[in-house]
Amino acid sequence: MRQRTRSSQRSRVTTKNDSQNGNQRPQIAAPKTANKSASKVDRSTLKVIPLGGLHEIGKNTCVFEINDEIILVDAGLAFPSDGMHGVNIVLPDVTYLRENSHKIKGMIVTHGHEDHIGGIAFHLKQFDIPVIYGPRLAMALLADKLEEAGVADRTELRTVQPRDVVKLGQSFAVEYIRNTHSMADSFTVALRTPAGIVIFTGDFKVDHTPVDGEYFDFARLAAYGEEGVLCLISDSTNSEVPGHTPSERSVFPNLDRAFSEAPGRLMVTTFASSVHRVNMLLELAQKHKRSVFVVGRSMLNVIAHARSLGYIKCPDDLFKPLNTLNSCPDEKAMILTTGSQGEPMAALTRISNGSHRQIKVRSGDTIIFSANPIPGNTIAVVNTIDRLMAQGANVIYGKRRGLHVSGHGAQEDQKLMLALTRPKYFLPVHGEHRMLVKHAATAQSMGVPEENMVVIQNGDIVAVDNQQGIRIAGKVSSGIELVDSSRNGIVGRTVLKERQQLAEDGIITVSTTVDTNGKLLAPPMVHLRGVVTKHSEADWNEKINRVVASGLRSRWNEVIDTSGDQKTVRWDGLRSRLEEEVRHCVRRELPKRYPLIIFLMQPIKAEAPTATTIETPKKRVVAV
Repeated sequence: MRQRTRSSQRSRVTTKNDSQNGNQRPQIAAPKTANKSASKVDRSTLKVIPLGGLHEIGKNTCVFEINDEIILVDAGLAFPSDGMHGVNIVLPDVTYLRENSHKIKGMIVTHGHEDHIGGIAFHLKQFDIPVIYGPRLAMALLADKLEEAGVADRTELRTVQPRDVVKLGQSFAVEYIRNTHSMADSFTVALRTPAGIVIFTGDFKVDHTPVDGEYFDFARLAAYGEEGVLCLISDSTNSEVPGHTPSERSVFPNLDRAFSEAPGRLMVTTFASSVHRVNMLLELAQKHKRSVFVVGRSMLNVIAHARSLGYIKCPDDLFKPLNTLNSCPDEKAMILTTGSQGEPMAALTRISNGSHRQIKVRSGDTIIFSANPIPGNTIAVVNTIDRLMAQGANVIYGKRRGLHVSGHGAQEDQKLMLALTRPKYFLPVHGEHRMLVKHAATAQSMGVPEENMVVIQNGDIVAVDNQQGIRIAGKVSSGIELVDSSRNGIVGRTVLKERQQLAEDGIITVSTTVDTNGKLLAPPMVHLRGVVTKHSEADWNEKINRVVASGLRSRWNEVIDTSGDQKTVRWDGLRSRLEEEVRHCVRRELPKRYPLIIFLMQPIKAEAPTATTIETPKKRVVAV
C-alpha cells in the first residue's frame, strides 16, 4: 500500500459498528489540514490546479499542467454576494496563468453555462489562449461575448462533435463524450496525458429521456474504465441528495397544468441557458395557442443561437415583437423573461419594481418561476416574488410545484459515473465543502480507498501519478477578482473595503485651508453622511476644529525644512498627520464604528511676504 502523504488534505472514512443493527457503515471524519508549503513537483507529473469552483458555486476554472504545458478546462464566473457593493461579476485570481502564459496550449470548454464560460473574455484581456475547443452552442455564445469585449482576435474558436478527439501541445489529447445536463450540447471530457487518463465529468446528470434526444454516451466511459482511468474529477453539486435526479421531461406535466389554469397573461422565468426548459415552454405555448414575447437580452441571444443550431424547433410566427404586447389578448400572451434569480437589472426584477418601460404587472397575471434559487440568491428571489404578489399577480413557485429539476446528478448518478470509470484516484470538484466531503464518502463506498482521494481548496496543486499517488504538492494564488458595473475595471481589495465602509458606517469629510505660515485660514468644514452619532454636526465641527488646530500647532515643525535658502513645507506629510489626528478623534467618539474619512487640505500663500516652497506630489510651487 502506498504510504500516506501528511501534507494531503483528505476526506477520510472509517467504519464502526452500528449498535442497532450490527452493520458496518461508513463514517465521515474531518479532512486533514493540508500543509500548504509548496514542494518541488517533477515536470513529468500531472498537476491539477482548480482556480475556482471549490467551496463555492461558480467560477469553475481548472488548470492541467505536465511537461511545462498547460491547458484550461472551462473558465467561468460567479455572482457577487450582498457585501460586494457595485460588483457585477466575480472571477478567479488568474495570477498563475498570467505568470505562465507561455505554457498555455489551449482551452477545453465542456458546455455553455456562465459559470463555465463567463470569465473567458475577461481573461483574454490579460493573456492569450491559442485555441479554444467546445460544443457548437457554447462556442456560438462565447463568440458573441468575445466580440462584445473586443478580444475576438486573441484566440481561435473551434467547434467539436461527440467523440471528437483534439490534441493540445505534445502532452494532451482530449475526447469529448456526450453527457446530459440542463443545457444542450454538454460534454464530459477524457484527457489522455503521459501520466495516464483523467476523466473530467463537467456538469452532468443521468437523464434517460433527454429533451433533445441526445443520450449519455455510457459506452465511451465504460471503454475508458476498461482501459484504466488514473483519476476521476467529478461534479459534486448534488452529492448530498439521495437517489437519482429526475429527468428534465418530468416537469412538463406540471408546467402544462400551470399553463392550462392561467386565465390571463402568463409570465414564465427560467435560466436563459436552460435550453431544454425553454424548448418545453415554447412547445407548451404552441399547445395552448399563446404568442411568445421574449424579454431579456440573454434570453433573446440563447434562443436565437439555439434555433439556428437546431436545438430549439418552433415556427417563426410563434414569436411576437414586444411592442405589440398590449394589443394581444391576455389569454393569448406568454412572456418569457429572465430574472429567475432576482438579479437587480434582470427584466423580471424591473417588472416587479415597476421600472420596466413596456411591461406592467396586472391583477390576474400568472407568473411561473421555473427555477430554484441558487445559494445566495434566495432573499433576492423572495423579495421579487413578494413585490409581484403585492401587485395582484398569482405567482407559482417552490420545489413542491415540480416546475424545476436540477441539472446535476444525485448520489446514484454519481455512483454510476464511478462504476463506469473505475478510477484509481478521485478528486471531487464543483461544490461547497460539505458537498465535496459527501462525494468523497460516496466514492469510498464504491471502493476507492480513502488514501486515493483528496478534498482540496481553490489554488491547491494536486499532483497525481502512479508512483506517488495523489497528493497536495503546494499552492498557487487563489483569490478573487471583482468586476464592477462598467464591466471593464477590476475592483481592488482597497476599493471594495472602502465601499463596505461606506455602506456600513458612512463617510466623514473634512475640508481645511492652511497658509504657508501654518495657520488655519478658516475653521474646517465637516460633513457627515450615513454616520449614526449622538452629536450634532455643529458639535462635530467644533471637535474637529480643535483637533486640527492642535495638530497643526504640534506637527508644523515636523514638516518644515529650513536647511536651504527657502523654507520648504512638506504638505503631504502635514495632511497625513492631521488626517491621523482626525481619525483618532473619530475612533474615540465612535467606538466600534469605522466610517470612511476623507481629509482635504488646501495650502494657501500667506499674506505676509515669505519665501516658502510648497511641495506637492506632482510639482513644486514657490510662494513668495
